[in-house]
Amino acid sequence: MVKKECFYDNLEKLIEKEYKNIAGIVALKDDKVIYENYFNGHKKEDTIHVASVTKSVLSALIGIAIDKGFIKSVNEKIAGFFPEYDSELKDKKKRDVTIKHLLTMTAPYTYKIEPFKELCLSSDWVKYALGLLGGKDESGTFKYSTAGAHLLSAILTKTTGKTAREFANEHLFEMVGMNKLPNYEMTSENYMDFINSKNILGWVSDPKGYSTGGWGITLSAVDMARFGNLYLNHGKWKGKQIISPKWIDESTKEHSRWDKLAYGYLWWIIDDKEHVYAALGDGGNVICCMPERNIVISIVSEFMFKPKDRMELIKNYILPLLKKKSK
Repeated sequence: MVKKECFYDNLEKLIEKEYKNIAGIVALKDDKVIYENYFNGHKKEDTIHVASVTKSVLSALIGIAIDKGFIKSVNEKIAGFFPEYDSELKDKKKRDVTIKHLLTMTAPYTYKIEPFKELCLSSDWVKYALGLLGGKDESGTFKYSTAGAHLLSAILTKTTGKTAREFANEHLFEMVGMNKLPNYEMTSENYMDFINSKNILGWVSDPKGYSTGGWGITLSAVDMARFGNLYLNHGKWKGKQIISPKWIDESTKEHSRWDKLAYGYLWWIIDDKEHVYAALGDGGNVICCMPERNIVISIVSEFMFKPKDRMELIKNYILPLLKKKSK
């Protein structure tokens, strides 16, 4: 494929022609920026809604909350965090769901296709999400769920007394030099406006004030690279341990599997042999971490359906460029 498309004399022309929704790319090697560029009129400071990359950020927050003693362990059953919804949790299958099930996408659910729109239009997202648990599925089987990630956000708030956004600003974003995020309050039908907006800032909250767990964060390409580099450095930033190395290791190893891809704690494992893992979001938002090469590549992208494969772009074009630049 590379030979066939060798008429592209640089990465920028390729992106302009075939990856038109990419807003920015930042690549780090050995903690240093070796490639950074912005496209389609975007600038370094612009923030983009990075969709399900939010889930990987939430995973880090759960790890920090466990490190700090707010949450006992991933084996805690989630029913204990929601006594006000006891009527929604009478079924034993629901009551046996643990935090780990939510982190690994192995909780049982009633749906075949997740009712994302219905979740966003409900007045109580937590109640709606709890209502989706159970059914014919068995715990331990992979089933992707944004609703489950939202329950993790609610658990974080119930245990720390802060929204996921507030907790992240204090214990993650500020610590690694990322932009602190303001709140973006959802109204009844504005979720698609947020998803499709450009140059927005914030973290979406549901009608009850909980930060969205499975989507809703806006980040810059630089912020995403910093977050990825924190993982590459085993949770340490400038000599300070932000996330425990144990959590990093647990989060980025296989706990479940969907098709050919392994899944950790809200992180995708892209390559088992080389231990490449990534945070992935709709539209082609990616934080790709390559520990053996000490490389992090972040790509922020405007929303579009079925974008061209970013991992192919990284493997066939960005990595060869980085190798050339680092010589």
